[in-house]
Amino acid sequence: MNWDQLEGKWRQVKGSAKQQWGKFTDDDIEYIAGQRVSLIGKLQERYGLAKEEAQRKAEEWVKSISAKEQKPHAGPPPPNSQRDYHEYHEYQETGKR
Repeated sequence: MNWDQLEGKWRQVKGSAKQQWGKFTDDDIEYIAGQRVSLIGKLQERYGLAKEEAQRKAEEWVKSISAKEQKPHAGPPPPNSQRDYHEYHEYQETGKR
């Protein structure tokens, strides 16, 4: 995910930002609004970080969000019937249904 995408998805990821940086207030989160410069500034302000350190932490966080979004789907849900059981285990072994 790049910063433009983050800004567009801010409503979905702002909870992650709040969880990652507990010192951010709700107003901070609204102010940041997915903007790189705003996030770095608030990291410096709330955590007393140097600009370079704040930039590094911001980039690491965006990468971690991207990694979470790119996790492959786990496949079908666990089986409810005998037929589902065989299809489920076939999928687990081969990745095919």
